Amino acid sequence: MTTDTPARLLQLLSLLQTPREWPGGELADRLGVSRRTVRRDVDRLRELGYPVQASKGSDGGYRLVAGKAMPPLVLDDEEAVAIAVGLRAGAGHAVEGVDEASVRALAKLEQVLPSRLRHRVSTLQAATTPLTSGDGASIAPETLTVMASTVAGHERLRFAYRTKDGTESRRVTEPYRLVSTGRRWYLVAYDLDRDDWRTFRVDRVSEPFATGARFAPRELPTGSAAEYLRQSMYRRQETYEFAVTFAASAEVVAARVPGWVGTPEPTGEGHCRLRAESGDAVEWLAIRLAMTGVEFTVESPGELVECVRGLGERLVRAAGG
Repeated sequence: MTTDTPARLLQLLSLLQTPREWPGGELADRLGVSRRTVRRDVDRLRELGYPVQASKGSDGGYRLVAGKAMPPLVLDDEEAVAIAVGLRAGAGHAVEGVDEASVRALAKLEQVLPSRLRHRVSTLQAATTPLTSGDGASIAPETLTVMASTVAGHERLRFAYRTKDGTESRRVTEPYRLVSTGRRWYLVAYDLDRDDWRTFRVDRVSEPFATGARFAPRELPTGSAAEYLRQSMYRRQETYEFAVTFAASAEVVAARVPGWVGTPEPTGEGHCRLRAESGDAVEWLAIRLAMTGVEFTVESPGELVECVRGLGERLVRAAGG
């Protein structure tokens, strides 16, 4: 019998989070208490915000249902390890759709993991190799979790940074947001030594350290970290405008083209046009267009037209055509 009420409530909550209905008698047997105590404990959980639904009957049943808010979850060892490994695998490779929210979740989970579980997660991570797509560089999940923690806590972040040409420096920043482009992670932060906003490729960051010094967040010039990153990337590289028409609806094409490429506009029934600006190599854009699996025609620029034509000819030869 569990006489410690908080411990018993956690045990009851863990049982209720299993997707099934629990008869009152079975819960009482599991907890080693009376059915009356089970009813009182269920009322306590409801007061804490957990939507426990009761069913009528000879034995009565209890089930945890969806509510208006997300209450805290109770995980057993195996569940905690499984979630941590999954989040670490996704965070280490900037997979499209695995964004800052996942990194924040990983940071919160690893902060409270007991040492025995943290060791299990690290061991399993080291023993497996994920199969990923794209050319984004791998990133240590610990780097992302440290950054996410400083972003959430408005805490100054110190790290070593290597630029594209190999120049190394030490940076002290006020981190603002982590941004995933689908291929890479970037940190948007205020660089205190340079007294200006900067973007940093996270795969070029090493030795991240949360200093513990708090700061009041500054106002970002563009208002959006994603927009600031986009403008920053375009300022650093030569860009070009392109226009492509597709023999498919805008909805179909939008579902097959990453958002950072652009947004297609409908031009008629079953057709649309994608007109945008890109800083990617034309070869990369040509491949992305071909991967849509939709018939398309490149209108401009001429370099992209020639690249698509050359790519098509090579693919035909490769197929023995």
